[in-house]
Amino acid sequence: MSKSLRWRMALLITAAIAISYFDRQTLPVAIRAIQREFPVSNTQFSQLQAAFLAAYALMYAVSGKLIDVLGTRKGFLLIMLWWSLACASQGFATSVGVLAGSLFLLGMGEGGGFPAATKAMAEWFPASERSTAMGLMNAGTAVGAVAAPPLIAITLAHLNWRWVFFLAGAVGLAWTLWWITEYHPPASHPRLSAEERLEIAEVLDKKAESTRAIRWIDLLKYPQVAGLVTAKFLSDAAWYFYIFWLPKYLYDVHHFDTKQVGYFAWIPYAAAGIGSLLGGWFSSRLIKGGHSVNFSRKAALGISAGVMPLILLVSHSPVQLVIVLFSIAFAGQQSWSTLVMTLPSDIFPSSMVGSVAGMVGFGGAMGGIVFGLVVGRLLDHGFGYGPVFACVSMMHLTGFCVILLAIRVIRPIDFKTAPALSEASSICK
Repeated sequence: MSKSLRWRMALLITAAIAISYFDRQTLPVAIRAIQREFPVSNTQFSQLQAAFLAAYALMYAVSGKLIDVLGTRKGFLLIMLWWSLACASQGFATSVGVLAGSLFLLGMGEGGGFPAATKAMAEWFPASERSTAMGLMNAGTAVGAVAAPPLIAITLAHLNWRWVFFLAGAVGLAWTLWWITEYHPPASHPRLSAEERLEIAEVLDKKAESTRAIRWIDLLKYPQVAGLVTAKFLSDAAWYFYIFWLPKYLYDVHHFDTKQVGYFAWIPYAAAGIGSLLGGWFSSRLIKGGHSVNFSRKAALGISAGVMPLILLVSHSPVQLVIVLFSIAFAGQQSWSTLVMTLPSDIFPSSMVGSVAGMVGFGGAMGGIVFGLVVGRLLDHGFGYGPVFACVSMMHLTGFCVILLAIRVIRPIDFKTAPALSEASSICK
């Protein structure tokens, strides 16, 4: 298979993830301008996040199966069309309630983004390159988030805040034209030879033989899935706090204005992109150096989790060091996220990767909902950010321990001998 074609597909998928994270940053960065038209308290701000994440969690769980049924090409197209229109609809908001409705619709669309992207990467990349490709894809989150603060600040300086959402939606719609023109699964891609397509189709059919009897809901009986869902619940509780509350933290504690947020808030996201690339590269490098997939993934995960407690220092640091500490945390988080979202494709065949990735993402979004609501309450009741940083400092390390316990060895599941299969055999069709 053409290596350049593989990486061309990776770039296309990365662009979609970049757009999704740009869209997520529109509200946190524009919130100060929105508050000039109608009030939004800390509790209401956390409820807006919950509206997004509730829909995101539900769609993350079911969209993986939807992608498996529709196929990556058609499924990703529908997802991007939905979330781009939903993002643009925020520009028509006149109250917190209307804004919450738009965010709910945005969450429904974006909930399918990572399962579709994960499945597409599993279709195109072998295990030795997969974490590098996933690192590139996850770096797209940083590209979108880095671009958001300065571009939104420029838009706010020259146009009404509503144009932030209209323009963001337009970019997503433009991407769909690129996608429908360029993307095909490798088994049917017109730029591959007939022999290459036949070889890929045979491999996929062989993998599907052992999984055809496994129902989507039965996947939850496997400790590998339960462990990944739990670990993602913990780590994404911290991550969604970072991405939704960083601009507001700078507004509230360091008294930044919109221009200053635009000037500084992109830096941690740039570090997140570096973390995504380094985590994926480091794991792939260990594999190519002769280490097992199990050792390579867990070593990189452990290092990523190990830097996260440094965030405890934020509450006692000057603003310059605060940006550095956030940057370290963002880099560690996105290195971690790259590796966690690579594990489904290490353990499960491509025909099931979308479903498993959806369940894992559902766990992450639920963590964001629960912890986000707790943060809003704590801040509105005068507790400050100190207890919040104490909580998020330990979430990745706890998640790493969960993975070590639930996934003793990272390797493809043999569904003919796996214990959970015999438990579920009586209800499988």
